Amino acid sequence: MRKGSIAGFAAVVAIVAAVAVLFAYAAGWLSPGKLTPGRFVDRFKQVSGRHPGFRLNHAKGLCFAGWFDSDGQGAALSRATIFQPGRVRVIGRFSLGGGMPYQADKANTVRGLAISFMPAHGEEWRTAMINLPVFPFATPQAFYDQMLALAPDPATGKPNPARIQAFFAKYPESANALKLIQSQPVSSGFENSAFNSLDAFRFINANGETAWVRWSMLPVQPFAPAGPAHPQADTNYLFDALIASVREHPLQWHLLITIAQPGDPTDDATIPWPSDRKQVDAGTLTINQVESDDTSPARDTTFDPLVLPDGIAPSADPLLNARSVVYVRSFTLREGEHKSPAAVSPADAEK
Repeated sequence: MRKGSIAGFAAVVAIVAAVAVLFAYAAGWLSPGKLTPGRFVDRFKQVSGRHPGFRLNHAKGLCFAGWFDSDGQGAALSRATIFQPGRVRVIGRFSLGGGMPYQADKANTVRGLAISFMPAHGEEWRTAMINLPVFPFATPQAFYDQMLALAPDPATGKPNPARIQAFFAKYPESANALKLIQSQPVSSGFENSAFNSLDAFRFINANGETAWVRWSMLPVQPFAPAGPAHPQADTNYLFDALIASVREHPLQWHLLITIAQPGDPTDDATIPWPSDRKQVDAGTLTINQVESDDTSPARDTTFDPLVLPDGIAPSADPLLNARSVVYVRSFTLREGEHKSPAAVSPADAEK
């Protein structure tokens, strides 16, 4: 792999490396003798610092409220209540990857969109998506190994290129995923970002018929590419732009469901499905209100990907169980901590 590609991979991994440690411990892939809960928490906080009351990953965020209008087309795929024609209330959160709630906004930091769909009569559905087209790692073991590959060399304070090369030799799927990630243009802000589930799920309709799917939220707002690095340090410019946009008019995304064909992988989030796969527009997400973590009910919501309604079931992707356990662990930790002021607030954006 070229030197530039290695550097690019390091930049991507810097955002998700911390959550990789979480996955590895919480899902039990490491021996308890090597990594205890206390040592794991200490290590995570050593990497990102101590930030009481914040999420261990995607610590910097802005909550929202709005609704989802189903057009009924998703009902042919899933019997979940939210796909019946009508309107469902939603809450959620935009975020930046990483455990530092006061980090400066950067266009190339992974962006998250987490949503809780809450039908008045039916089961809740939670989903956490990011703006990458694929995930950089296929398995918890790959998470763990890349953590070692990127550990600083005591002599230089930087990752050892030989270890990074060895990682790619062992996990070529991560190298392929990186190429795809780097080939995709980054949008100028949250409001015109597309967000993807990455993991696959199984939809079951009213007749018991099943389909393997992934989903995306595609913005109605027109795409604009990210500009040069923002000149100011320690800014909230991405979040401030999002707040300003919502104040001008509600923001919207289409829920697009992609249907797999036989042979498409359903247990490996590093592999994209072919672009010619059938897609169903299941409805429109509308966001008309934003608020800080301090006041929103989304602050105390774990956007666990396994909180699923009848009609949606998980795949065998090994990341799903790990994510579920991690989110619960993060929630338990921060609920026992003093709640520090939110890093982003609409009131601050007015100043």
